[in-house]
Amino acid sequence: MNSAYRCWAEIDLGALRDNLAWLRRRAGPQVRILTVVKADAYGHGLKQIAALLMQSGTDLFGVANLTEARAIRQVGKGWPILMLGACLPEEIETAVRDAVMPTISSMDEARLFASAAKRLHKPVDLHVKVDTGMGRLGATIRDAAALIRQIEQMEGLKLAGVYTHFALAEDDPGFTRLQRTRFGQVIRDLRRTGIHAPLFHSNNSAGVLCEPRSNLGLVRPGLLVYGILPKGRRRLPSEVAPWLRPALSWRCRVSLVKEISRGTPLSYGRTFIAPRKMKVATLTAGYGDGYLRAGSNRAEVLIGGRRCRVLGRITMDQMLADVSAVPHAKPGDEVVLIGRQGDGQISAQDVADWCDTVAWEVLTNISSRVPRVYRGAQAA
Repeated sequence: MNSAYRCWAEIDLGALRDNLAWLRRRAGPQVRILTVVKADAYGHGLKQIAALLMQSGTDLFGVANLTEARAIRQVGKGWPILMLGACLPEEIETAVRDAVMPTISSMDEARLFASAAKRLHKPVDLHVKVDTGMGRLGATIRDAAALIRQIEQMEGLKLAGVYTHFALAEDDPGFTRLQRTRFGQVIRDLRRTGIHAPLFHSNNSAGVLCEPRSNLGLVRPGLLVYGILPKGRRRLPSEVAPWLRPALSWRCRVSLVKEISRGTPLSYGRTFIAPRKMKVATLTAGYGDGYLRAGSNRAEVLIGGRRCRVLGRITMDQMLADVSAVPHAKPGDEVVLIGRQGDGQISAQDVADWCDTVAWEVLTNISSRVPRVYRGAQAA
């Protein structure tokens, strides 16, 4: 137990290294890996995770904004970085100056980048996105090949990649197959006209697991790097479970234990009334630390290796748990919000299910006031 903290997250860097190695084997030796590190590396700590991934063999990084790109540059210069979202007009010069590869969906964007490249005397490597069914960014199937042909002719612009994004690869093989077919048509149209992009890519984490035929020249794993499987209706490869390990565990401590009598209300709103005499622990974590309030009266934690139900509403800095079945529970004891304790385990997906959300939100919601403690390897 780390007695220096009331609430903290532990990151197993060895697990991250092993997960990336498994992904490398899964994708194949000829396929490059773009590791998605947006949202503070899914809550794991961007700079430390970027340093580890640089040492462990990632080829590119995927970010959501230029601040994340700048943080990676502070750790190691020269790494290819793809901005997965669209640049705002006022961000374009910074992206060019910082050599962050933009995602282009339209000719208007291409013209703005070409103009910035000319002003700054700096060429721009870019990726064109094709909308095959996600509906956020990307040129239409009808317009994509023509857009790319025009970009190829524009001074200062260099086509580094063409990609699409699967909307529900973990759930719907039929729609994913349609997206793959649409993207394949764009690739064929380009090759017929003599355009060969250095990289074509489509597979996210779910695609890597469920659509190996779509690995193409590059894959973009996010959740898998951190050892968490995307939840869906499709059957996952049997070899996944023994190899991937969640890298993050989240812990806090018991601050108080007390006996309450039948009929005692707990926390704001009196949403829990004790049905019997109970022993209740106050815990040093709440929604100010990022634990989702939707887990009130639904979530569970581990104390003394036993699952203990959260009672009443989760508050900003504290929550309550039923420790009636943990006779020796006392102030100072370690509480596991996500992770292992004894024979018990609570996953990020468990928390997501209790809160009616997804594991991505659970991880990225862990707040900056929660210290990240790194185990298992040196990090920056």
